[in-house]
Amino acid sequence: MFHTIWHPTRHGGLSRLVMAALWKLAKRLRARTRVVGLVGPLAMVAVVAMWAVIIVLGWAIVYWPHMPDSFAFAPRSGLSRESELLDSVYLSLVTIATLGLGDIAPAEGWLRMASPLEALIGFVLLTATVSWVLQIFPTLTRRRVLAIRLALLHRSGMSEQELDCAVGAALLDGLATEVVRVRIDFTQYAEAYYFHDGEDDSSLAATIGYAFHLARRGQEARRGDVRLTARVLADALEDLSAVLDQRFLHTDGTPAEVFAAYAADHGRARTGP
Repeated sequence: MFHTIWHPTRHGGLSRLVMAALWKLAKRLRARTRVVGLVGPLAMVAVVAMWAVIIVLGWAIVYWPHMPDSFAFAPRSGLSRESELLDSVYLSLVTIATLGLGDIAPAEGWLRMASPLEALIGFVLLTATVSWVLQIFPTLTRRRVLAIRLALLHRSGMSEQELDCAVGAALLDGLATEVVRVRIDFTQYAEAYYFHDGEDDSSLAATIGYAFHLARRGQEARRGDVRLTARVLADALEDLSAVLDQRFLHTDGTPAEVFAAYAADHGRARTGP
């Protein structure tokens, strides 16, 4: 949980393995478009469920060697007649859910301290889940806004004269800023990669190639400010491609090849020359 949500680089190893496995599985299914669109949300549910199962079973292992001698059972509960492992899992599940049923309680000193600690971990799990959900969707919004903006620019058919001016420099600078934000999002919220952006212009995988095209055109402009902002945009795109390649695609190719692989991995054809 710490590595997935709070670590600065957010390298949640086990969580990433679960999400990547579901992504690859969905890509192999025939109904690819419909299934891939559900991978991100379902993967988050699977990861949270995995966290909960690990915590429940981990604390059950703590209780198991001391069951039933170190615990007090409510009269006529019937719990003491169950297997010791089942009683341990039941106690762990009730504790982490903070239900407080009271039909089984630790009687030994250190176990009476350990049981509330598990309840606190249950609160942490709930808080972490809510925080994770609230963090991921603004990330998706920023990515889709950039994708739609690039699609609109591509449809506008911007001429050389319109690009080679102060407005063009401001446009390239704004695009560079948005690309940097997306690059940071992929670094800090790697799970966002496994969310499908849809089949319209909101797919960055399909439209990012046009930003690459604008950066090349801007570097050939006459105005110095346009050339400068175009170089900044090109560098931002190169950094983004490096993050995508190192974390997800592993092509060891050029930025253009990485973006092509990104589009292919999300089932989209690139937009732009």
